[in-house]
Amino acid sequence: MKNFKKVVVLGCCTLFLCGCGEVPKLSDGSEAVVNLKDLESISANEVYEQMKETYGLDALLKLMDQKILEKEYPDDLESIRKNAKSTVDSMVNTYGKDQITTYYGSVENYEDAIYLGNLQEKAILDYAKGLVTESELKSYYDKNIYGDVTVSHILIQTGVTDDTSSDEKTKLEQEAKNKVNEIIKKLDEADNKAEKFKELAKEYSEDSATKENGGSLGAINTGTLSSSYDELLKAARELKDGEYSKSVITTELGYHVIYRESSSEKPSYEDKLDEMKETIGNDKIDADQTITVTALDELRKKYGMDIVDSKIKEQYSNYIANQIASARGTTE
Repeated sequence: MKNFKKVVVLGCCTLFLCGCGEVPKLSDGSEAVVNLKDLESISANEVYEQMKETYGLDALLKLMDQKILEKEYPDDLESIRKNAKSTVDSMVNTYGKDQITTYYGSVENYEDAIYLGNLQEKAILDYAKGLVTESELKSYYDKNIYGDVTVSHILIQTGVTDDTSSDEKTKLEQEAKNKVNEIIKKLDEADNKAEKFKELAKEYSEDSATKENGGSLGAINTGTLSSSYDELLKAARELKDGEYSKSVITTELGYHVIYRESSSEKPSYEDKLDEMKETIGNDKIDADQTITVTALDELRKKYGMDIVDSKIKEQYSNYIANQIASARGTTE
């Protein structure tokens, strides 16, 4: 109890930017925090009792979680601290130091908050990964894991803008589709489909980044390109090597003709195991926000959490119950 009170008071000294040097003792043996002329000094016990209602649980959770998580992830601390510092530096450059200090008291406090938050996120994800079942992994592997496909494309854009009228939009979209069908017809008539595709990409494609390279997107897979290419990738997986699309492929970028040059074998289950656990774990967190509460609560219990102060113990119990109720409301 005494040690916890001292920690809370020390944390409060930091919060209020007070100097915390050697603490004098009062006549009853308690530690003095403030001396007042002609008045009784204020003790650490008094400060603790006054502040624990407002700051006690929050201070306890921060101190406890940091101690636990630094013990749990000793090999990751340096990279997580560097990431926190990088984030803070970016925020300071964007918003200025004053904005940070207004809300966090100091840049250092902000960095510490990000550092702890990143540690907590790691623990939450590890907990969620532990909930992933073998059947979920096998199902995900069968349905979502593919080998790379090497694809080239020809992009035809419509030129439609927010100001385009409905009639004009219909006209422009049809003209773009007609051009795609024209390209497909020229491929149908070509003897060497691969070389003809490269030639047509240079002539027609409106993707300036790839047209001079025959429209090549390289070897792609889930996550290689932005989500704008999801429909294109889906269509490419339905082709065989050496085949091209025979109908218009539509994405938010425009209309496409694609040519599947080659493909690689599907990665082994073992090679994708960690990646699948992380993906499914994140999906579980998104679907059930109570995991974010339960994960940290279980980790604290793993390290033998025993809150001695009955008032803060009650606060913690209520806090967990309220957090779970709030999380259920978010995901329902």
